[in-house]
Amino acid sequence: MVESVVQEIPEGKVATYGQVAEIAGFPRRARMVAHILRHSENQQLPWHRVLRTDGRIAPFPGAETQMSRLREEGVVVEDRRVALNLFLWDADISV
Repeated sequence: MVESVVQEIPEGKVATYGQVAEIAGFPRRARMVAHILRHSENQQLPWHRVLRTDGRIAPFPGAETQMSRLREEGVVVEDRRVALNLFLWDADISV
């Protein structure tokens, strides 16, 4: 379910771990989403589009890759943060 939701995030948009958890049917399980994404074997999964609730890029070894991929999609990243008011995915789905 979590991977299905992440697959739906459009290019140039981002979602929060909590938002993905809620849509996937696991409210208040943002950490579970992070764990699933970290251990996913799906190489096509756009994991880079999922951020912390404050729009920050979580500090981890892949943070530079995440910021680079977001920028390639037109998402503005400043000081390791994305302006959610501009780039947050308006998810109108239920997986």
